[in-house]
Amino acid sequence: MLHRCRALSQLLSAPSASPISQLLGYHSRLLSAAAPVGPPNPSFAVEDYLVSTCGLTRPQALKASPKLSHLKSPSKPDAVLAFLAGLGLSGADVAAVVARDPRFLCAGVGTILAPNLAALTGIGLSRSDIARLVLVAGNQFRRRSIVTNLHYCLCIFGSYENLLTAIKRKSYILMSDLERVVKPNVALLREFGLGPCDIAKLCVAHPWLLTCNVERIRATVLRVDVLGIPRWSGMFWHAMGAVAFVSEEKIAAAVEHLKKMFRWSDAEVGIAISKAPNVLNKTKESLQRRSEFLISDLGLEPAYIAHRSVMLLYSLEGRLRPRSYVVKFLKANGLLDPGRDLYTAVTLSEKVFMEKFICPHKEAAPHLAEDYAAACRGELTARFRLNEAGMGHGNW
Repeated sequence: MLHRCRALSQLLSAPSASPISQLLGYHSRLLSAAAPVGPPNPSFAVEDYLVSTCGLTRPQALKASPKLSHLKSPSKPDAVLAFLAGLGLSGADVAAVVARDPRFLCAGVGTILAPNLAALTGIGLSRSDIARLVLVAGNQFRRRSIVTNLHYCLCIFGSYENLLTAIKRKSYILMSDLERVVKPNVALLREFGLGPCDIAKLCVAHPWLLTCNVERIRATVLRVDVLGIPRWSGMFWHAMGAVAFVSEEKIAAAVEHLKKMFRWSDAEVGIAISKAPNVLNKTKESLQRRSEFLISDLGLEPAYIAHRSVMLLYSLEGRLRPRSYVVKFLKANGLLDPGRDLYTAVTLSEKVFMEKFICPHKEAAPHLAEDYAAACRGELTARFRLNEAGMGHGNW
């Protein structure tokens, strides 16, 4: 047992560059170095094996061991570990794969894993590509259907990177029935007028489109149509994600709440949703706080907010409020550049906001960065407090 553990340890600590034939040779040498395979080993303890050989923590092993309670010998998991080592996975990588999917240790190397590796290599994936796939979708890699599904999905997503991104968001894409689910869903998207690039971008953002019932997609499209968002708009497909798993009744209630909360007309609420469909998913409490801040505290007009509704998606305390203090301060002191307003400030990334609104004023307002950082922590400095008291509403 100690000899086998040392052999496995060497495999897991030193990534190999061997081809498949040599990889399987690792397995042969490993088994020949160990005791001959025979009857079940009464001293074999799965939990201890997971800790000492696979690198799991004791709590991880305790959680995983019931799924492997049928194992009476280390021969099959040893072969799987040799396979993973041959892919170039580190010890930490192997531990992550096993912790996420303990049953991976039961996959047949000669019947499933090695043939899948050979087939995926045959369609152009490198061993490092395949190793990354095992890390994010090990439970799918131990299925024979993965090769056919992956080959088709590569064509849909346009690149391996896009496909991996989608798998990370929806891990069982490659387990969906290709003929009964995936292909009909893609055909429906084409029926709606989407080209290959559109489908790739859409499915990277919303991989559930490849795994759900085709009728759900059709119903969701019709639901977005009712909201008045044209299909040619880039926001149409964002709206798909916002309403896909929400009932028509809840959508209608959310629309009415938005109208009431922000004093919007039917036309204005339509504009707001078309520009930021995810406002439909915000909680009533969240919208209430933003309404009070934007309308009551800042004095913004409902129409202004409707045309800039993306502001409602940002953190109130982490972005809206702190940046409003900065804009007010700059305006009060004649430092705000023409063409820049609250909306501009809110929508910029943190890095660009600092470059545009903070750094240019180091000499004229040496404490601005410090005051802004305090505001992001929920603290209002004396300089910002005085500025708040001296400025009225509106004029943003």
